[in-house]
Amino acid sequence: MAVAVAGVLVAAGAISYAVAEDGGSSDIPAADSADAGFARDMAVHHQQAVEMSYIVRDRTDDVEVRRLAYDIAQTQASQRGMLLGWLDLWSLPKVSADPPMTWMGMGDMASGKDGALMPGMATNSELKKLDTLRGKQAEVFYLQLMTDHHKGGIHMAEACADKCAVGVEQRLAQGMAEGQQAEIDLMAGMLKERGAAPRP
Repeated sequence: MAVAVAGVLVAAGAISYAVAEDGGSSDIPAADSADAGFARDMAVHHQQAVEMSYIVRDRTDDVEVRRLAYDIAQTQASQRGMLLGWLDLWSLPKVSADPPMTWMGMGDMASGKDGALMPGMATNSELKKLDTLRGKQAEVFYLQLMTDHHKGGIHMAEACADKCAVGVEQRLAQGMAEGQQAEIDLMAGMLKERGAAPRP
């Protein structure tokens, strides 16, 4: 319990430091700004990546896939905490009545069909399917789903890097885009090793 509390305090301190490092600006983004929209949407997007990674972790003994899933889960859970922390710091709501991606002019792309709130996100049916697979089949399907997921995430991250006004958030978004592209390249190789390929 003490470790968990310490982790929360460290994360909160990192968020406050990051904002101070950004120049200590007293300007708080508006609820409908790109900064707030990205923080809300990417937090939701990241949560599904964490969920998928925990599912596959328990459905394969492959060390390489389990390591990737662990890295994705830990990285995106940490980033999600930062995004939600900024919303708290700015006293902004974590949900919006507007469709996802409205902040980047793509609210009409967020159909929410079968639970896929944003492009690249897995549907409820796909998550249920992943939950039924084991071994190589689970590995391949996870790598395909996560490749699509990362492509959607990169699109949003690049939009924030272009549209967000808070420098530290822009830099986080740029780092997300670069990191997820590197993982897409890695997953392409892992799929090839398993006689598969990313979905068209």
